[in-house]
Amino acid sequence: MQALPRGNHYALYDYVRGVVAKVAPMDTFFVGFLQGSDRVRYPYGYEDGKYDDPSSHTFGPSGPTAWLLRMRQTYRFGYDNGATLNAGIPCGDVNRQSEDGVIVPMFRRTKDGPEHLFGMMATYSYTPGVYDDNAVRALEWLAGALAQVLTREVEDREALRLLPAGDDTPNLLTSDHVMEYLSNRIAVLRGLAGQALDEPAAAAEPLHGYLDGIIRTAEQTQSELIEMMLEADEGPERRFLSLTEAQQRVALLLVQGLDNEALAAELGVRLPTVKTHLGVILRKYGMESRVQVAQDVRRYLAR
Repeated sequence: MQALPRGNHYALYDYVRGVVAKVAPMDTFFVGFLQGSDRVRYPYGYEDGKYDDPSSHTFGPSGPTAWLLRMRQTYRFGYDNGATLNAGIPCGDVNRQSEDGVIVPMFRRTKDGPEHLFGMMATYSYTPGVYDDNAVRALEWLAGALAQVLTREVEDREALRLLPAGDDTPNLLTSDHVMEYLSNRIAVLRGLAGQALDEPAAAAEPLHGYLDGIIRTAEQTQSELIEMMLEADEGPERRFLSLTEAQQRVALLLVQGLDNEALAAELGVRLPTVKTHLGVILRKYGMESRVQVAQDVRRYLAR
């Protein structure tokens, strides 16, 4: 997993799925990530050996996600004969009901307090009794390894955001980044399609390879776009919560358009203190102006 291309989560999930298939029989597999208070985004899923389109869902109080948030441990089909699993959003073949399943929570370290539950790895089977204790332990280890890889990437990005602003410093995800990404991906797809058209009509094997490349590229694009949406939606909350309580008060007042003198008067502090807070806020947000910070705080307040 460590040797896979960094940031290529589609390849990472694909590899994990392949390992899971060697642990125990598997008909459905997916990876999901929590967003906000009631939403899950699923960037990667497989059903009966075929890629399942990524999706986003609002979860209720009775399904697997709510169960994981309450219990903070692995869910097993045998705990309630699948009642919790079947109370969730159907996935894969909705005309068939799973007869066994395991959903493993993924946790991320926090500076203070308990570990943060940020996602899950799930595998279901239409055959009963396939996930014994050994299989569950293996799946838990694998989900833990996946969580470590994803957490390390987040920590590295956060460390880079603390660097002084410069041309090589990663910026926040914007619509420009998404459009550039899509443009590049479409160019890859067009290139593969063009190569396929250049092949002789009788060359079935090369054509099959090009079509397979088009399908894989399209799947990876779908998966990565879902994760981009997750990053874009969680960014304002993550940035606001990175501030101290005093800095948060300043950030909230920036939304009202107050200048430095007005901020000092409102907060009851000296002007140099306000300037210090503003400098730290801009650095933590990775932004150049208070107007940009105010817009981002508005997005957080609107959640």
